[in-house]
Amino acid sequence: MRFIRTEDLKTGMRLARPIYSKKGVLLFDRNSKLSSMAIESVHNFGLLGIYILEPAEPLPPMTDEDREFERFQTMAIFSIQDELNKILAGQKQNKIQMISNTIIKNYGHQDDRINFYQNLRGRDDFVYRHSLNVAVLCALICHVMNVRLEDQLQTVHAAIIHDIGKMSLKGDIIYRDDCDEQEKAKLYNAQVQAGDLMESAFPNGTTIKRICAQAARQQYSPDKTDASKMVIGAKILLVANRYDELTAMSLGGDTKSEIQAIRELMGHPEIYDREVVNALINSINIVFPGVSVELSTGEKALVLAENRKDILRPLVLSFRDNSIIDLGIQTNNDISILDIMKTMDNRYIMNNDVLKTAGYAL
Repeated sequence: MRFIRTEDLKTGMRLARPIYSKKGVLLFDRNSKLSSMAIESVHNFGLLGIYILEPAEPLPPMTDEDREFERFQTMAIFSIQDELNKILAGQKQNKIQMISNTIIKNYGHQDDRINFYQNLRGRDDFVYRHSLNVAVLCALICHVMNVRLEDQLQTVHAAIIHDIGKMSLKGDIIYRDDCDEQEKAKLYNAQVQAGDLMESAFPNGTTIKRICAQAARQQYSPDKTDASKMVIGAKILLVANRYDELTAMSLGGDTKSEIQAIRELMGHPEIYDREVVNALINSINIVFPGVSVELSTGEKALVLAENRKDILRPLVLSFRDNSIIDLGIQTNNDISILDIMKTMDNRYIMNNDVLKTAGYAL
């Protein structure tokens, strides 16, 4: 599966993910071939691009829960859009509490990891979709960390509103992940200037403003921040925000894989709290059975079973000779996963029942 920018779409390409209307109505189902009319519709939707299957790639499995997650994302962002526009207009928001409660109800009590699918984004709704995703991730992380309900609500509120400052900016700076230092300073200043809006939007606005301000300062000026003094909501918001930034579609075209994103978060413990990163890892599926990966040996392999102690060292099946390699044992320490496979033409369709019968835990 690859992300293809809208201007590079061609007839005959197959959709990897469904496309829903603003009201949650299915417009184009996955595995549908793009026609010239469908491509025109994608242009009219203002989408930056869509996810496309490789020519010989089988259709990956997608559960009813996965479909509902995508549908929920599509509908919820318009409620967020309305509320943020009210705040920008100096009006009182009245639905963010309800939106937060819905997010926590759906994703703040999950005992199992979820498949966290990135949603399709356009220039007009980029900030709103990002805010929703970050709020969902915050709810998941808060649950794993057993954060008390009041702090969980404040963190999800902060996630929904944390990027409102960007809405005052013009140009492509909002959609890119390769900003220079001057542009980062511009983004940070926009966040700071939105602080009063955040404070006045909620009864507990001072706390939400603090969460957003601490997270933004740590992201854009980590050398000036004492991470130990950050409130838990800011630590969670920082990790959730960065993960979504790295894995979401952008104007650059290619997005970071989930493995690349986790490596960045794990590689900077001075910025991203290790406990929060571990909670994120325990909230979403990253390296799970059925994922195809590239190994440091040059081989390509299929993940058979997770390694709960270290997600980057699972049990895999080599495509080269069908040998099983347990990356979790010491004798295989010299072999590592480079990344999730970019091209899935030789990806297997995973039969979970067969794996269970063979004794592999899912």
